Amino acid sequence: MRQMLVLVAGVVLSASAWAHNCPNEWKAIDAKLATNPSLSKEQMEKVTALRKSGEDLHKAGKHAESMKDLGEAKKILGI
Repeated sequence: MRQMLVLVAGVVLSASAWAHNCPNEWKAIDAKLATNPSLSKEQMEKVTALRKSGEDLHKAGKHAESMKDLGEAKKILGI
């Protein structure tokens, strides 16, 4: 029983940590975009769309989806 409580507490705390990390992720994307990275027009459009989607999902409380989109944008940017 105690192990189950520890597991549940860990899951809850890690979800909270993910929720607060979303803004750090899009700030990293914004910082990279400020350096005018050499991306194709299509890549730039995709990164900006994913970045906006990540912020919108975060505000809607969908942090896992937000982190997915922000992670994809960071991958395109090479960060």
